[in-house]
Amino acid sequence: MKMTGAQMMCESLIREGVDVMFGIPGGAILPFYQTLPEFPALKHILVRHEQGATHAADGYSRASGRTGVAIGTSGPGSTNMITGIACAQTDSVPMVCITGQVARGAIGTDAFQETDIIGASMPVVKHSYQVMHAVDVPRVVREAFYLAKTGRPGPVLIDFPKDVQTEVGDFVWPEEPQFEVDYRPVLDANPADLKQAAQLIAQAQRPVILAGHGVIIANAFDEVQQLAEKTQTPVITTLLGVGGMVSDHPLNLGMPGMHGVAWASMAINEADLLIAIGMRFDDRVTGRLSAFAPGAKIIHVDIDPAEIGKNVRPTVGIAGDANRVLRQLSQYIAPATHPEWLAHLDRLKKEHPLFVPKGGEYVYQQEVVESLSKLTDGRAIIVTGVGQHQMWAAQLYRFKERGLFLSSGGQGTMGYEVPAAMGAAVARPDKTVWSLAGDGGFQMTMYELATCAENNIPVKFAIFNNNCLGMVRQWQTIFYKDSYVATLYTKNPDFVKLADAFGMPGIRVTKSDEIADAIKKANAHPGPVLVDFVVDPMENVYPMIPAGQSLAELIEDPRLKQRATAGQKAH
Repeated sequence: MKMTGAQMMCESLIREGVDVMFGIPGGAILPFYQTLPEFPALKHILVRHEQGATHAADGYSRASGRTGVAIGTSGPGSTNMITGIACAQTDSVPMVCITGQVARGAIGTDAFQETDIIGASMPVVKHSYQVMHAVDVPRVVREAFYLAKTGRPGPVLIDFPKDVQTEVGDFVWPEEPQFEVDYRPVLDANPADLKQAAQLIAQAQRPVILAGHGVIIANAFDEVQQLAEKTQTPVITTLLGVGGMVSDHPLNLGMPGMHGVAWASMAINEADLLIAIGMRFDDRVTGRLSAFAPGAKIIHVDIDPAEIGKNVRPTVGIAGDANRVLRQLSQYIAPATHPEWLAHLDRLKKEHPLFVPKGGEYVYQQEVVESLSKLTDGRAIIVTGVGQHQMWAAQLYRFKERGLFLSSGGQGTMGYEVPAAMGAAVARPDKTVWSLAGDGGFQMTMYELATCAENNIPVKFAIFNNNCLGMVRQWQTIFYKDSYVATLYTKNPDFVKLADAFGMPGIRVTKSDEIADAIKKANAHPGPVLVDFVVDPMENVYPMIPAGQSLAELIEDPRLKQRATAGQKAH
């Protein structure tokens, strides 16, 4: 069948199951865009910025479990996508990004809007292609989607020169990917490693499961829960593992690390066995590596062999798919109980609680998250930016369903929340989607409100408005003697008026007793809504483990000690 390169691209995307794309056109990708009307099965959502397209594809992917697709033109269009690509790469999110490129004869001549996007993006993609012949399009698309989704998922870039888009050739669809090099992800565990891991689990008195994003990616929710219940082992989730187990499960201890709950970090510090599944021992989890889990043997399960031993040397390393490895491991595991260990952890929870302030001159972010959790019944998709609100969301939102927490973990990308929530809402129209943003991060990508308004994408946008870069300000308070250099905003926009400008309802909340009503109104509205929560500018996130310190050196909220002292005096 004769087709142009652009037609081949559209047909190939359909064959890969793509039904929606996020992008913005430009000269070098225009032949592809002009072909889209011939393929009505491909829905295109016109974003306002290419970074927004990549984050939207990321959110779509995480919410749906499918591969997101983002489109951009050459030059600045493609370079604008790099931040979103890097975010997806670090967090192992399957994505295919298609960029226009100048015609083949102009490549390397510094032509108008020419950028070597293959070279520029190389450190932050799983793989990249530059298609030099139209007949190669089906093969490249087939390989790109297979690579993006298999093994450790990640973004794949396809650079598509303009004249290749118009070139005519024969469309031949390969039923299987055809790689020139051997690409076979390791999926199954070595039986000897399984037996050794089972022995460690049987011998442990104070075991802990560390569940990361890989649990969600591999759909290993049930397998982790079964392992935990069978061996009565508490589960600690990394930031991106939040939602890997429902929050109210009695064995779920929550998130550890720099701003994790105190008892989770203490559990790691006291454990004699860590079963790490689909996580990479990020520095925000481990603290100072030399002091991490000093008394623990470590089992590390990860789809990426390069992660095993990279930061923490395990006693047993198992490369493989988390779902399959845990099902294989279960055959070697006998039921066990650890009543003393679990009772000790329950005491730690009571002795080191989270402090949630309420009332006062300002609204507190913590009480907003708690109210949001209650009023959505823990069943909304929560998409956060990066900073204080992100940590409070991970600490306090009580997820009653699994896989509903989306956030930029590895890159910590401010501005992720608005477009990623948009993509999540497109992927899951059956769910309420809330974007939680600081006023700083929100202003980085707030242009995508126009996309939501134009397409009636019903994201509920919560802005935690403290007129500063809250987490940076917190560090300046604690470590730089209140030296607030370049962190305080003196002229934020009126966000309610901004919502009105984009044609959506805007609500301002300045008092605690207004929180619930605002959330209820937003939930009830069928389209996008913006809620401006005016919050305490000086509130700090606790617990906190300073960079370079161990998990044992955490700083708890000083108000807990004050409250305890006041209670002792009352007696």
